[in-house]
Amino acid sequence: MEVGGLQVELIRKDIKNLHLGVYPPAGRVRVAAPLALDDDAVRLAVVRRLGWIRKQQRRFEAQPRQSAREMIDGESHYLFGRRYRLQVMAAPGRQSVVTSPGGRMLLCCHPGADTAKRWRVLERHYRTELKVRLVPLIEYWSGVLSLPQPDWRVRCMKTKWGSCALNSRRLWFNLALARAPDECIDYVVAHEMLHLIEPRHGACFIEILSAHLPDWHERRAKLNELPLTDW
Repeated sequence: MEVGGLQVELIRKDIKNLHLGVYPPAGRVRVAAPLALDDDAVRLAVVRRLGWIRKQQRRFEAQPRQSAREMIDGESHYLFGRRYRLQVMAAPGRQSVVTSPGGRMLLCCHPGADTAKRWRVLERHYRTELKVRLVPLIEYWSGVLSLPQPDWRVRCMKTKWGSCALNSRRLWFNLALARAPDECIDYVVAHEMLHLIEPRHGACFIEILSAHLPDWHERRAKLNELPLTDW
């Protein structure tokens, strides 16, 4: 759908209210609309929020962007908010990633490994390290919110830091959280687990989140300031 020269992705779902979102990295606009809502009503809703949409798109345009990773010596990579300089070492045997207190990230890979294969070694390390961080956080917030520990997974996500599938009561966390500081990961876990109690971002959701995590606004802002990337 096109509204005022703006391309809008329209998805119709069995929901009560219209939801509009603007997503990084390019400011894609997505509308989830109730099945009974006609196109004119959707257009009107988008027109009413055009100012907000443009503001979000400008914010994404101004946000720092991480260049494509070549997986070569000297390249910067982040792990839990800390910057590391990559050093690639080709050697037979086990492929691994080791970080040092001095800010070095040593990636050991098979001789002849191309960019994609080197990236898979690093991705595996990120996934393992993120899961180690998530386990105690999920256990903690399960206790705080009086919830049974949910099923959860890690995957690459293009538009969200996390999501909650209410039907299966499963949580998904973006692999890119491995780049984020610990306090930001804590916020995402609290946010998604709270959706198991309050599905929508209403007043009750905000009240509970603020009671248990008073500085969640600052944590969210810090998270959203991270350089945009494709993963």
